[in-house]
Amino acid sequence: AVSHHLLGVATRNRVEILANSPELAPRYPTKPDTYDSLYIPRARFNTGHLDIHDISISENGILAVNTLFSCIARIDATHSFVPVWQPPFITELVPGDCCHLNGMALDDDGSPALVTALGESDYPQGWRKNLPNGGVLVDVKTGETLVGGLAMPHSPRIIDDSIWLLQSGEGTLCRFDRDSGKIITVTSLPGFARGFARCGDHAFLGISRLRPNHKFGHLPIAQLKPFCGVVVVHLPTGAIVGTLEFLTSCEEIYDVQAITGLGRPAIVRDDDPFCTSSLMLPGRTFLSEPSGPE
Repeated sequence: AVSHHLLGVATRNRVEILANSPELAPRYPTKPDTYDSLYIPRARFNTGHLDIHDISISENGILAVNTLFSCIARIDATHSFVPVWQPPFITELVPGDCCHLNGMALDDDGSPALVTALGESDYPQGWRKNLPNGGVLVDVKTGETLVGGLAMPHSPRIIDDSIWLLQSGEGTLCRFDRDSGKIITVTSLPGFARGFARCGDHAFLGISRLRPNHKFGHLPIAQLKPFCGVVVVHLPTGAIVGTLEFLTSCEEIYDVQAITGLGRPAIVRDDDPFCTSSLMLPGRTFLSEPSGPE
């Protein structure tokens, strides 16, 4: 998640918050005068393993799609999570990944508006029974299922009052037509699509390879030879205008975010000594030398 100067990352057992310091960036000792912005770890929330998917940072706090408990949750400093909303077909909050809730679209005020799930199941792992067409798009405010029969939907987004989403199971970028209640395929994508960032008239979409032990052989996506990377789509025409491919090290992408206005940002690891020596105050920054033992 990206919000102003903050970057949020959900890991296996935590949510990490990093803050950008453009003032400290040129003073990064490993590569001085190289970066124009530097994201430095500032907070860590030990949530436990919740299988967190989409997250957001706004005035509503840190919100996360808690896939294990089939709900939207708020992450705070007191609990593993605080339940905020659950689909009407989920009758009890249990750690069973019942519907594989995954995607979350936000309103202009940062509040959850839409979610995607891979099924309407109310029992553990029930979503796996109907992967080809069991997915749903749900209105958070009304609880209404807007459309069903989707092939593993992910990454819903609201763009200029239009609803967009990815059907990962068939590798397509789609738009939901509110008037007809139907899904319109905008373009076909060269792989398992998850992650959707809009920048102007373009969408940056994450593409993943299928896992070697996947059980998706009956899905259309299994007939492709997907790569891992990012595809750039011109939204008004649906044309693919660019790709970025990871040749090694990366097999899957879950989400994509656009950070505008920065030329060359970097992320500092939390075990980097720079995290100890760099100090950020409102309007001021310092580099201190760590003191040794007396």
